[in-house]
Amino acid sequence: MKEFRFNIFGKFIAITGTAGAWRAFYLGADGKRRPADFIVPGDVAEHELCEYLADLYHENATPRNCKAVQLS
Repeated sequence: MKEFRFNIFGKFIAITGTAGAWRAFYLGADGKRRPADFIVPGDVAEHELCEYLADLYHENATPRNCKAVQLS
């Protein structure tokens, strides 16, 4: 199962699975994760995940946290 990690305007999110079966988690500073309170639609492709999350959380953007990036 693939895992993708993102920093979306200061919020750390992990997405696991494959297209059509995504699962989303919030990542804590202590290394723990909890299920996210949103779903990723099945038609969102792997290369569209960061853009989808940025659109979902655009209201959290601030001058200090103004980037949505995929982490390596």
